[in-house]
Amino acid sequence: MTLTLAAAEKVLADNFAPWVLDLGLTVESVESADGHEAVLRLPWSDRLAREGGGLSGQALMAAADTATVIAVAAARGGFVPMTTVQQSISFQRAVIGADVLVRARLTKAGKRMAFADITMTAEGTEETAAHATAVYALLG
Repeated sequence: MTLTLAAAEKVLADNFAPWVLDLGLTVESVESADGHEAVLRLPWSDRLAREGGGLSGQALMAAADTATVIAVAAARGGFVPMTTVQQSISFQRAVIGADVLVRARLTKAGKRMAFADITMTAEGTEETAAHATAVYALLG
């Protein structure tokens, strides 16, 4: 079953805490073929900037985690109960005044575990701003 863009937006709207929704994330694309991928947009907001004007690491971590949930939903054809087991991130360059595209690609999607590679780039550039990996336990 293919997860449509509208269904992915509904997964986002229905399954996250209000403070995550306050980030303003939107689903740009989902791919349910072999790649199981989701691309989310984290819009620039001064509210998410840290001292010095760069986008905060906390916002990027939450966006990476959220994008992974959408990628798992793409693999499963809809939302299933899951929980983050591990997430690691490397911040490579500051994002200032630009939206961030968060691309979560599942590297393995098993029956009980999913593994993801997440790349974050400022809109308009191909340079990686942050790179994360995540492991999820699939509960349903």
